[in-house]
Amino acid sequence: MSTASVVTTMIKSSPYLARMSVNLFWTYLTLGQRVRKTRRAFEKQLIMQGMSRDDAKRLSACYEELKNNVTGMLKQGMTSGFRGN
Repeated sequence: MSTASVVTTMIKSSPYLARMSVNLFWTYLTLGQRVRKTRRAFEKQLIMQGMSRDDAKRLSACYEELKNNVTGMLKQGMTSGFRGN
């Protein structure tokens, strides 16, 4: 592959990579708010069905744990990708 074709390919793909990077960053920023909103709605539904507030909070904690696992996995993938592993 010649140098010119590599440069041309990088230039052509840069708008798509920039858009994808912005979308991933926006998703990362809004993920916490979305998880909080989902937890509140889930807890509200459980409480309306007769469950105690403490039990509903304990059950809804899985959403926060899942968010932490996903973001940790993404961060680990990003850092290991930059190290070359």
